[in-house]
Formats: sequence, structure tokens, C-alpha cells
Amino acid sequence: MSNVGQPERKTQDRVIDLFRDVLGYEYLGNWEYRAANSNVDMELLAQNLRARNYNDNLINKAIDKLKSDASLGGGRDLYEANRDVYGLLRYGVKVKPGVGEQTETVWLVDWAHPEANHFALAEEVTVLGQHTKRPDIVLYVNGIALGTIELKRSKVAVSEGIRQTIGNQRPEFIRPFFSTVQLVMAGNDVEGLRYSVIDTPEKYWLAWREPSSIADTLDRSLTQLCSKERLLELVHDFMVFDAGQKKTCRHNQYFGVKAAQERIAKREGGIIWHTQGSGKSLTMVWLAKWIRENQRDSRVLLITDRTELDDQIEKVFQGVNESIYRTKSGGDLLATLNVSEEWLICSLVHKFRGSEDEAARDEAESEFIRELKATVPKDFHAKGNIFVFVDEAHRTQSGKMHDAMKALMPGAMFIGFTGTPLLKEDKATTEEKFGSFIHTYQFDEGVADGVVLDLRYEARNIDQDLTSPAKVDQWFEAKTRGMTDLSRAELKKRWGTMQKVVSSEPRARQIVNDILLDMEIKPRLSDGRGNAILVSQSIYQACKFYELFTQAGFKGKCAIITSYTPQASDISKEDSGHGATERLRQYEIYRQMLADHFSEPADKAMGKAEQFEGEVKERFIKDPGQMRLLIVVDKLLTGFDAPSATYLYIDKKMRDHGLFQAICRVNRLDGEDKDYGYIVDYRDLFNSLESAITDYTGGALEGYEKKDIEGLLSDRIDKAREDLDEALEKIRALCEPVAPPKDTLQYQQYFCARDQGNAEQLKANEPKRVELYKAVAAVTRAYGNLANEMEAADAAAIKKEIAHYANVRDEVKLGAGENVDFKQYEAGMRHLLDTYISASPSEVVSDFQEAGLIQLIVEMGAGALDKLPAGIKKDPEAMAETITNNMRKVIIDERPMNPKYYDNMSELLDAILEERRQGALDYKEYLEKLLEHATNLGKGESDTEYPKWADNGARRALIDFFDQAPELAAVVDTTILHTKPDSWVGNAMKEKKVKRALAQALPADFNRLDELLELLKARHEYR
Repeated sequence: MSNVGQPERKTQDRVIDLFRDVLGYEYLGNWEYRAANSNVDMELLAQNLRARNYNDNLINKAIDKLKSDASLGGGRDLYEANRDVYGLLRYGVKVKPGVGEQTETVWLVDWAHPEANHFALAEEVTVLGQHTKRPDIVLYVNGIALGTIELKRSKVAVSEGIRQTIGNQRPEFIRPFFSTVQLVMAGNDVEGLRYSVIDTPEKYWLAWREPSSIADTLDRSLTQLCSKERLLELVHDFMVFDAGQKKTCRHNQYFGVKAAQERIAKREGGIIWHTQGSGKSLTMVWLAKWIRENQRDSRVLLITDRTELDDQIEKVFQGVNESIYRTKSGGDLLATLNVSEEWLICSLVHKFRGSEDEAARDEAESEFIRELKATVPKDFHAKGNIFVFVDEAHRTQSGKMHDAMKALMPGAMFIGFTGTPLLKEDKATTEEKFGSFIHTYQFDEGVADGVVLDLRYEARNIDQDLTSPAKVDQWFEAKTRGMTDLSRAELKKRWGTMQKVVSSEPRARQIVNDILLDMEIKPRLSDGRGNAILVSQSIYQACKFYELFTQAGFKGKCAIITSYTPQASDISKEDSGHGATERLRQYEIYRQMLADHFSEPADKAMGKAEQFEGEVKERFIKDPGQMRLLIVVDKLLTGFDAPSATYLYIDKKMRDHGLFQAICRVNRLDGEDKDYGYIVDYRDLFNSLESAITDYTGGALEGYEKKDIEGLLSDRIDKAREDLDEALEKIRALCEPVAPPKDTLQYQQYFCARDQGNAEQLKANEPKRVELYKAVAAVTRAYGNLANEMEAADAAAIKKEIAHYANVRDEVKLGAGENVDFKQYEAGMRHLLDTYISASPSEVVSDFQEAGLIQLIVEMGAGALDKLPAGIKKDPEAMAETITNNMRKVIIDERPMNPKYYDNMSELLDAILEERRQGALDYKEYLEKLLEHATNLGKGESDTEYPKWADNGARRALIDFFDQAPELAAVVDTTILHTKPDSWVGNAMKEKKVKRALAQALPADFNRLDELLELLKARHEYR
């Protein structure tokens, strides 16, 4: 029998068999109705610890410490609790058996002997929380929950399981359960498995890649990740807590470290080439940590020429409980190596602000080597078993550094790290110095894995003849022909300031104008979610660009980042009385930029260049709508990670390593709306304008082997058309099953509920709605990327079709009562729709996104219906269905706040629907009843008369709970207000205290204590 579309239950049964029969886990059973499920099963943990010869005194103290560290509340969130629990798992629990006795270590997990641990799994594990949740499968090691798995049937996307897992970690669900969890997983039989760690956004979930003879994708990944030895290894060796974000390894990082371990065993150096953006710094950290724990007398020296990496590496090592010593000079490095105190050392070759060009960097490196040789003490002998990590080992100059270090540390083992391929001419010498490749992970592999984004390339020719107003207007019309008339009119209003930079002046003005227009019309740039970097030929040219941008209204939204620091001595002999020289103009522009940023006199601000750089970079990363453009020369083109950076404009002759590293600044992931990184080339580095080439593996990148850079760049226009066709095909296929005539009602029934107000159908169709929202967003972005380059007739037809789907999306979203849950799929959507699709701005979405239909009915009565989209208003059944579905959503969402009240409101709604089905109500009466019921629902009103003291929703909910027994409701209200500790919800110990107080206050035969506690936890008045 075919397994196509098989139910989730069958997949789950097969996975359980896999864990039990193949991986050797014990099956603990179905825990749906088992009481007191927890992330620490104390009985299982104690049982394993006893089997490993710990006495009950040590066991009880270790468990108490584990429970304490695993608890949330009192200012401790999940990240802190998970980090503390990880520390206990990784390094053991330090316990004093008694007063005055020596501390002993209780190992919750026996890392050295995997077979000594108890591996088990349970399914349908019901976990009580503010709202109860039930993970499909929980993996327990010695009774401690280390993994969760959400499974979906083959027809449901893995992303649904990912969102479910992320949702479970929200405070209103079962967030405390995840304080011990090390891996979260989701999968189905088509897409296989995705894995991550706590609090990881969906875009950063990972797929495991490893050769295997197992054909089934899900079974293969589960076998590879969850075998006993592998699971323990991943937890022990490949976790890091990095500046508030827990991270685990990608497959390339794991296998890079494993391959290096094999080389270390043979004492053979080599090179790890992992493409830009694939986590090279973390690979260094995990490898160094392993060396520390597995190689006797080991010391690690990390040599880098990047300040960014020097800063970053220190923070990441702190995430694995290690501190790094940063040497201050060549002499300090030698002194540190000459004694055995520091095991982890970082040496920054460029001790101050980085040099701006390759020749200057080479000279700085040579100077560093000369300093080393000149300051070697007579008694120098590098102590310990030394491993040297050389960052950016692709650079030829690193060969000189290698020779110098080899002479100082003849017994050291060298490992080079690079994010770019080796040049053809350097391959032989680099491999001769360092050894052969230890592990490689190329750009196209990173794109295929979704680790980095594909890059789209476009060469632009800047016309030099825009001298007349007619020419300027002609250029403007051509650039904006894909936009709506309204958007073009809005842009025309701002055209006056932009025209300031359009003239026959140097080409820099044309480039500035070109970028300014992109800022208005390009996806991500125009809505402020993305930003750009402009690479200039020189510092002076960067200053000229900056001046032109500020003249055009970009003051405060762009900045120059270079190695330049304005000093009065720079210009002491520059002013000859014949006008400002380049150096003088550069000095003045830079000073003024710093003065404007700090809002203080230029003489005071000019000494704050380093602070300026730090603040500007932070704004660029965290607030792209405010810091929209960085102008650079060489700085930030290596080692600067800004996910918001979407466009790289190049007005500088670049090639090989410099070009490769620069273009990878825009390939980082950043939300659903960032599909690609865009490279705009004003220097035609590949001669593509002349020869119409589309294979960008020659020209400025001809120094590389073609196979090493395959797939790095693709033509923007050609690929944009492919993307648009693919996006259109996807949304057409998604809407194909909608019944004829495919009007509003049919779309509502397909994507929301076939039967009005049916909560189960609304929930079951949620994945279809998510796919619709994503598909509309994708096709709108694809059109926006190409609209201005399309033929008018073709563009008009596609524009009309996309407008139809956008209207469908708005109506479905409203019909389902959907709110902010799905905004991640709508980033910049309204801006794009208004710019390229809609004939006039729509007010419907903004009205309903904020208030919701039911709230609008409360405020406006029947007038709220005039706010509905035209497609819904013209169909009476669609209008009634929209109101009903929104009411059902409110009832479901708000039920925990007052179960009895909302159950009653649900029954009344069912009665109205039944009357309509039986034909007892005509449409007008039906609509009136729905509006009356919706108003009561929105106001929280009912026919119940409450006592005067029940003056808020919480007290009324208690009276409803006790079924008109106000004396018990009053007892509970008084008890909870007088006994609840601060931040008690989510803290197991504090919740027990509240529960005990309630039990003492209520009659002995009261048997609904757990139900009452859930109600109290849901009410903000009692939190």
C-alpha cells in the first residue's frame, strides 16, 4: 500500500520503532494522560545515578540543584536557565556531602561512557503550562529531556512543525519545559528533518547533510543526529551561548572539526575552507575547546588581522566558558608564549585601526614580523603543545607570517582558516606551507543548504550626458515605469531634492542619484527593512559621495566608515589660498560628519572616530531604516556581518579575494523578505556591458579556479524573470483547488472554513493560509524586483493578476481573524503593493490589523461592515462568514480567561448558526443577531448579574467558575492577592505555594484545583 500522504500517526509510529529497534532507546509509552510530566523525571534520573554508584545524599542534592537551575521566574528567562542547566550537564554538579566535607562532582550524564546512560523516549507528552501543550516526542537521557521532535504528515510542510515548536517556547505555553532541552527538531517524510536549539527563529533552523545508505530522508537524519554517541557529542562539544543566543553546529562545522581532529591525531596541519557566512569563527571556537580538553599541555594561538574577528572571537569563547588573552604587541606575544600561564591567546597583527589597502596591510604584517624577530628574548622557548590558527590563510602574505611563526615555534601545528577559495597561483605555495585541505564547504553548498543567500549581479552604465531637464525627466520615466501612477506622483514630490544632484557634473553625482532612486523603489531598501553599502575608490571619493548624499536629504541616514581619523597635522600645509585641496576637503567633510553625529563642535567631535564607527555599525545592523547606507573603501569588506545589508554598490576596481569577500557582505539571511543579496557594479568588473556575458567566473575573478567559484554570481535580470515565473506558478497552483467561480465566498471556504464558524476547520486550514501569505509576499517581491525592466503590456497583465491575489490574501486574512501571528510573511508588503500593484492605497488592512473586526463592531456597530473589502461586502454569505469566523477566533483565543463565559458565548453562536441553517432566520435577521452577539462578545457582556465587588474581568471569571457561588469566588480572590509571590507564573516552586494556599482556603471536598489554577494563571490581574 502506498505511503503517499500517510497520516502523522503512522510516521510517528515508524519513528518510535526506529528509536527503539535501531537506535536502542527505551520506549516509555504514551504520556498524554500521565500526570506531572516534566523536563526532569526524578525517578529515572535517580535510578541512573544509583546505577553509577552515587549515594542518595549526593543524588538528592544534585537533583535539587538541577531543579533550581532549571526554573524560570524572578528575572530568569529561558536563555539563562538553559545556560545554567547546560553548565550542570557539561561540567557536572558540584555537591558538598556535608558541612566541612570536600566537594564532589555528580555527573548527570556520563560523557566518557555513553553506554552507561539511559536513553529513552516518550510520545504525546502532555506538559502543563499557562496553556497546556503536547510535544509529539521527547528524548530523555537519564530522565532529563534533551530533545523534542514535532512530526508532520508528508502533505504538511516542516515549517509548520518548526512554528509549533517555536510557539511552545512562548511564555503563555510551556516555556519552562525547554530549560533542559538541547536540541529541538521537526520533520516529515518529504522534506526530512530540521533541527536547532531554543529560541531560534525559523530561518535559522538547519538541515543535516551526511552520506548514508538510508533512503528515507527523515529516518536518515534522525539516525545520524540522535544515535547515542552522536547526540551526546553534539551536546558536549557543539553548543555555545553567544551574547544572548544559544547556537549549535551546522553539518559543515561538525565535519570540519572532526576532520581537524583526525589531522591532529596524525600531527598534520592543513587548511579549512568554509565559505563566507558559514560560521568559521564558531568552528575555530569548537575546535580550540576540543584541543583544550583532549590534547595534553595544549595551547592555542589565534592570529588574525581583523579587529572585528578579534572582538568577536573573545565574546564567543566566553560562550563556552573560556577566556582569551589578547596580546598587545609582538613583544607581549613572545612573553606570553615564553611562560605557561595562558592557554588561549589571540594576536592581532594590525594593532590599531585597520589599513585600507592590501599593500599597506602587507607592510603592517612585515613590520609585525620584524618586531617579533627584534624582541625575541635570549631564553625564549615557547612553552606547551602549541596549535596555531591562522585566520584568512588565503593571503600570500600569510606565508611570511607562517615562516616567522614556524621559526619561533618549531614544534607547533598550524591550521589555516579561509572563507574564500585559494587563487590558482597561490594553491601550491599555500598547501606547501599549511598542508592540504582539511575540509571544504563552498559557496554553492552554502546556498543549497540555505546557510547563505544567492547573489544577483547587475552591471550599470552611468550616462554622462544628463545635462537637460528633458533628459533627466526621460531618465526618471524609464526608471519608474513599473510603478503605479500614485507612487510615481508621490516620488515626483520628492524629485526636487533629488534633482539637486543631477547635472553634467562628475559621474559620482549620477551614481548618488541612481542609488537614491533605488532607495525609493527597490524592495527592502524602500520599506526600510534593508540597507546598502557603497564601495568607493578612495577616502576622498567616499567623502564626496557623503557630501552629495547629505545635500540630497540623506543627512543622518548615511555615514563613511574608513581608517581615516581627522588630525589637524594632516592639513597644516594644505591651504595655499587657492581653494581647498582634496586632503583639506576630506578633513572638513569628515569633521563635519562627526560634529553632526555627536551634536557638538567639530574640534571636540573629531577625536571620537572610533566611537562613531561603533555606533554607526550598530545602527546599520539594528535599525536599517535609520542608517540606510554605509560608504566604505576597504574597511568592513571582511568580517562585518550585517544581515540587513541587501545591496552592495561597487565603484572601485576590485578583483579576486577583495571582490569575493566584499560581495559576501550581502549574502546573510535576514527574514522572509530577503531572497537574495544584490551586487550593482558601476565599474563593469566583468566587461559584461560590452560582451553580454552571464558567466561571472572570469574577469575580476579570473584568479580562481572556475570550479571553486561556481554559482557565485548570477545575472539579476534573467534570474529575476525566472523567479517571477516560478512565484506565479506557485500561487496559481495553490489557488487551483478553489471551487468555481472562484469568488470571495469560495476563497473564504477553501482557506478559512467550509462551514461558517467551524473552529476545527479554521485551525486545519491554517497551513494553507500561511502558504497563501508567503506566496503573495514572494510574487509581489519578485514583481517589484523586475517591474521597471518589463515591457508595458506584459507588466500590466501580471500586475492585474498579482493585484487579484493580494485582494484574496487581504480577504482571507480578515475572514480568518488572523492577526500579528503572520506578520513575518508580510514584511514590507503594504509598501510594495502600494508602489507596484494597487491603483490607490488600501485602508482596509491598516484598519483591521490594529483593532480586529469584533472590536470594530463594538466601536461602530453595523457601520463596521462598511470597512470590509468590496469583495466581501458584495457577497452576503461571505460577510456573515467573516463575522462568524472572527467571533469564533475571539472565543478560542480568550477562553482561558473565563472558560464558562466563552463556552456559553460559543453555544449561543452555535444556536444562531443552527437557526440560520434551519431557515428560521432571513439574512437581515441573521446579520442583526450576529452583530448583537459580536458586540456582547467584544464587550465581555452577558445576562449574568454580578455583585458589586466583582468589578473586573478576573473577579467575574471567578464567579462564573464557581457557578454563582460568590462566597467561594471572594475567598479565592482574597487568597491569591495576599499570597501570590512576585513572578509566580511559570515558576514551579512559586506555583506550588499558591496552590497550597488555595487548597487550605477552599473546602476539603473541592476537586477542581488544577483547573482553577490555570484560570488564575491566565488572568493578568492575578499575575
